[in-house]
Amino acid sequence: MKRFEFIKLIAGSLVIIGAVMAMGGGNPNWLWLPIFVGVMLAQSSLTKICPMDFILKKLGVKE
Repeated sequence: MKRFEFIKLIAGSLVIIGAVMAMGGGNPNWLWLPIFVGVMLAQSSLTKICPMDFILKKLGVKE
């Protein structure tokens, strides 16, 4: 799997986890997780800088 695919998988998973945790009777502060992911996705589309890409690159995930 390529880095870009990993980034989409991780972002989608974090959004789902945050929403489920907030809706499932948990603490509504879990909504900050999908908000953070959305902000980072918007930021990376504007600046072309993706922190998750740097992390995956350091872990050795191929382009």
